[in-house]
Amino acid sequence: MALRDERVTLAHGGGGKAMRDLIEEVFTDVFVPPGMEDQARLETAALAEPGARLAFTTDSYVVTPVEFPGGDIGKIAVAGTVNDLAVGGARPLWLSAAFIIEEGTEVSLLRRIVATMKAEADAAGVRIVTGDTKVVGRGQADTLFVTTAGVGVIPPGRDMAAARVRPGDVALVNGVLGDHGATILAARGDLALSSPIRSDCAALGHLMEAVLAAAPDARAARDLTRGGLASALNEIAGAAGCGIEIEETALPLREEVVGMCEILGLDPLYLANEGRVVVFVPEAQAEAALAAMRAQPTGTGAAIIGRATETHPGLVHMRTAFGAARIVDMLVGEQLPRIC
Repeated sequence: MALRDERVTLAHGGGGKAMRDLIEEVFTDVFVPPGMEDQARLETAALAEPGARLAFTTDSYVVTPVEFPGGDIGKIAVAGTVNDLAVGGARPLWLSAAFIIEEGTEVSLLRRIVATMKAEADAAGVRIVTGDTKVVGRGQADTLFVTTAGVGVIPPGRDMAAARVRPGDVALVNGVLGDHGATILAARGDLALSSPIRSDCAALGHLMEAVLAAAPDARAARDLTRGGLASALNEIAGAAGCGIEIEETALPLREEVVGMCEILGLDPLYLANEGRVVVFVPEAQAEAALAAMRAQPTGTGAAIIGRATETHPGLVHMRTAFGAARIVDMLVGEQLPRIC
């Protein structure tokens, strides 16, 4: 083992032997990319099908703390990019991963995060095939920033987009809402909160494939990250030009999350999730889609929460437990920064 340093130094970003040792022993020995050129060279028979299309996405991750109950920044980076592909109907195949590392970061921390990324990628059926590392001075990166990009293939015949949602379509989510946002809030320790909640962070490619097999006419899906369920529904309502009505009593919410939100004056509908998705399907396929979700490990708490409507185009309404209705608007500002 050539890498003997316990912490990252600026030399590890200098292009010499120290940098090579860090890259090889912490990253490439784990990810095992195909070759060591300046680019990944990829092949897949899936693109040979007439009508197949490539899907491509990218995202950056800046969560603090970088490790938390249920995951870490590496798991979010893999799951988040896989999910961005999967909700568009793509089958995720390949990821890139770029790391901006703050001087002084523990090498053991990097090893844990990379191991988590590898495990999550393996579980999701994707490969991390290329990447990059940069080291910046103390105080310039808050330990670690990760940027991932993903490539997948959309099979022929799939066409998912928010604009395809129609009145009467049914909205489903795959589990309890707000766990990730609540977990990060508790993990920061600023408010002396003690909570057993764990992040819902998970890749949802397998779940989406199961849903699309059961409900092949699924209209659209969104992963419920920053801005939570409320923001995702507003985006869909605006793109589709229809209204959306949800039922408060149907929303799967953990008592601990609701209690935390009541104490802090937050709304769980806006809390971030990293393993939750809302899917709109035709009413005739809703029960099949729900059963498919519940059969997956990431969908055991799935529920039908509402539907698209002709009334109030572009707006989201919630029917409360008391029978009244209120508008669920887009998030204004940020309830909790640096969550993903």
